[in-house]
Amino acid sequence: MKAFLPFAAAAALALSAPVHAQADYPNKPIRIVVPFAAGGGVDILTRTLAQQMSEDLGQSIVVENKPGAGGNLGLETVAKAAPDGYTLVMATTGTQTINPGIYKHLAFDAEKDFSPISMIASVPNLLVENTKVPAKSVKGLVKLAKSEPGKLSFASFGYGTSNHLSGELLKQMTGINVLHVPYKKAPQAITELISGQVQFAFVNMPLALPHVKAGRLRALAVTGHERSATLPDIPTMNEAGVPGFFVESWYGLMAPAGTPDAVIRKLHDEIVAALAKPVVKDRFNKQGAEVVTDTPEQFGATIKSETARWAEIIRKSGAHID
Repeated sequence: MKAFLPFAAAAALALSAPVHAQADYPNKPIRIVVPFAAGGGVDILTRTLAQQMSEDLGQSIVVENKPGAGGNLGLETVAKAAPDGYTLVMATTGTQTINPGIYKHLAFDAEKDFSPISMIASVPNLLVENTKVPAKSVKGLVKLAKSEPGKLSFASFGYGTSNHLSGELLKQMTGINVLHVPYKKAPQAITELISGQVQFAFVNMPLALPHVKAGRLRALAVTGHERSATLPDIPTMNEAGVPGFFVESWYGLMAPAGTPDAVIRKLHDEIVAALAKPVVKDRFNKQGAEVVTDTPEQFGATIKSETARWAEIIRKSGAHID
């Protein structure tokens, strides 16, 4: 019996180690991978949240940009990371619900390889056009496109992004024939849109706002269910003449699958607390983003339903990446 005691003690110690580690979480810097370039809407909101959470936790939170392949490179990095709560990813509508339907081969499973923590924001796209386009409304743009089939073009931030598929959805719902022009980076797409190389685009609100307010782009409609408090005079797509058109980009934190539930709950509570701070809400609102929080379970359910919705849109568009 005595010979068994050292083994039993060792086993108990081994079992208690993870529990102790979770109780101390976080005891070292946390890394949040943003699967897109610095300076974009995802990056801006992530850094705002990370700064507040870092202050609240008393621990450094490092934001690391890892763009490429529509966000897939960043997702792959996190999918392969240790499930200990120290490597997280700021997931988006595109990375979790669109890419699985667009890319035939992914190095990870967008659903099974990640644990949802909480959504942090919902951001509608803004349909904007070059200021020299004669159409000054959604109905006018559709009419112009139908009068000149194949002559108008719309920009996106890459093949298979929500910007691209928003354009494909407009084509499906209105029957217009327009050319899709994908760009590798958002700044390049915006520059080409302003210069008139392309005529219109669905742009994430945080990126579109400065150019709309400066008069460099004309806003036609927001793609959410309701008008944006930031641009209250701009109608929704539904109001503007395309009934049923709805696209909102959401952002949310996820961890590698297998991350302890205690860590997930700790992070969730910290996210909710940080997003409740007036200074954070104000920064989000200035970017045209609405603060949204939910439970890990609710977040997972949203991802599942959105994946099915986008799969149907993608199927109809014929879009795919080998």
